[in-house]
Amino acid sequence: MTENDENTGQGDASDSWEQMLAQEEAAKTSTPAASEAPEADAPTSVRSLNQEEIDSLLGFSSDNKDDDSKNRGIRAMLDKALQSYERLPMLEVVFDRFVRILSTSIRNFTSETVDIDIKSISSLRFGNYINSIPMPSLLTVFKAVEWENFGLISADGSLIYSLVDVLFGGRKVYRPIRFEGRPYTVIEQGIVRQLSDIILADLASAFDPLSTTTLVFERIETNPRFATISRPADAAILLQLRVEMEERAGKIDILFPYATLEPIRALLLQVFIGEKFGKDAEWEGNLQNEIFKLDIDLEAVLKTKVVLMQDVVNLKVGSTIIMDDFVDDDIILNCCGNNMFAGKIGKVGEKIAVSITDVLNKKLIHSEDKEK
Repeated sequence: MTENDENTGQGDASDSWEQMLAQEEAAKTSTPAASEAPEADAPTSVRSLNQEEIDSLLGFSSDNKDDDSKNRGIRAMLDKALQSYERLPMLEVVFDRFVRILSTSIRNFTSETVDIDIKSISSLRFGNYINSIPMPSLLTVFKAVEWENFGLISADGSLIYSLVDVLFGGRKVYRPIRFEGRPYTVIEQGIVRQLSDIILADLASAFDPLSTTTLVFERIETNPRFATISRPADAAILLQLRVEMEERAGKIDILFPYATLEPIRALLLQVFIGEKFGKDAEWEGNLQNEIFKLDIDLEAVLKTKVVLMQDVVNLKVGSTIIMDDFVDDDIILNCCGNNMFAGKIGKVGEKIAVSITDVLNKKLIHSEDKEK
């Protein structure tokens, strides 16, 4: 290797070392700025929701449990407008009485041992209930005459087939019935009609202590869409009954839109029948008697005239005051600054009397005082 080659190799090495040192210094000086820039300019990380979180937000549960009473998320916000039947304490009392009466009626109707229990009482939207009814179905539409609105009665297929089996002398040993999905026959519709009449009569009897009502059978529908008696978004109260006859079982649904119960809402708010909510007739009667015994002062105002203060100061014994009224005009009876009566002045024995001819302030006079 020549001297020139050695000098050239050393020069290249020194140049490469200088370049490396320059890059390291540039990296050290540019590191803070470079580290700050990504923090300022880098987009924030977006976290995606999984399916379980989406269902929870929308109010759906991934569990298989039917727990409609614990709605969450958006569904809870939408259903918040629904009134709970628990705000109508007397309604549950009426339904309990209805179940006791209905148990006896169906027992007499079928000549079988019948046990009826309340499965649930819930508030829901009318459209949700209609969409949940399976096909085929038999829906009884009835009308509450005094309340001027309608309701629904629905019996499931197992109960209808069980009634046919019992009423027509079917087998004593119950076996599960296969639902064929066929339309109900005329005989089955007739049995549902008789069952509906029994339910309506007993339901009216249950409401009698609160309000006399007449529940009238309107029609039977086989398609839930034709049984629309309210808007889909309207709130309703659903009573679900479980009927057991020996080894047979079925379900009866009775639905009342809130508009149907609105005329008796004040009665359903009572905690017990006959509740007065703070009123006591005996106390009111005693208070009224004591008020009538009070002594009050009446002032008889003969005439009035507006004059100047200067004229009043100049009055002397023997001065004459000219009034603007006539002798036969009525005088006013005043009580505590209120003009109460108008009448004619007269004399009874040695006392001055007033014959009342008109009542001026009728709002403050009781009707009994007016007659006197």
